[in-house]
Amino acid sequence: MLVAAAVCPCPPLLVTEVAAGAAPEMDTARAACADALGVLAGARPDLLVVVGPAGPGEGGTFPQGARGSFRGFGVAGDVRLGPAEAAVGGRGLPSSLAVGAWLLERTGWTAAPVEGLGAEDTLTPEQCAETGRGIGARAARVALLVMGDASACRTVKAPGYLDERAAPFDTAVTRALAAADLPAVRALDPVLARTLKASGRAPWQILAGAAEGADLDGSLLYEDAPYGVGYVVATWA
Repeated sequence: MLVAAAVCPCPPLLVTEVAAGAAPEMDTARAACADALGVLAGARPDLLVVVGPAGPGEGGTFPQGARGSFRGFGVAGDVRLGPAEAAVGGRGLPSSLAVGAWLLERTGWTAAPVEGLGAEDTLTPEQCAETGRGIGARAARVALLVMGDASACRTVKAPGYLDERAAPFDTAVTRALAAADLPAVRALDPVLARTLKASGRAPWQILAGAAEGADLDGSLLYEDAPYGVGYVVATWA
């Protein structure tokens, strides 16, 4: 059963080495993410699953020790998913899971074994709910680290340019995640989310499926839109 979840954004700029000189601009978001991971550790899970958006062909499961990198952003060195003795072979982590792995390394996660799941945005809300239910049944005490961004269309300089629907969409997302409102999360429109480049839609709906019957309360730790992209940090516990 799901006992706790942390929702965090997944821009590579969250990684201090990637952000370089701009790193202080994301300090508040990083601190909120660290606090959210503290809630996960405090829940004493038997298993932590990191869920994040994945591009075409990048979806599926990743074992503890799977490697990711930020070499495409000029940063040398790899990250590993969870406290593995050694990195394992196989596919590299999608960017969102690499950011999640970096957060876990940064906070020194040792509370439970870790697995990863890349969620492609072609998943329907029903498929997400089914996936989430399966995750929730994996162990007696399951925790989720859910990576994903809200819209990328909040300003004219945003990656998706300005879309007037972006701010209301992000407001609905923030309210739903802050309140652990499962029906509201399930109701997020996949087509609108894709149009607004909101990468978190499928991971959030997987969370909603995993949380069915768990009776968790939500708490909002951070919400902002630097660079015109909506970022939310919340916990469910």
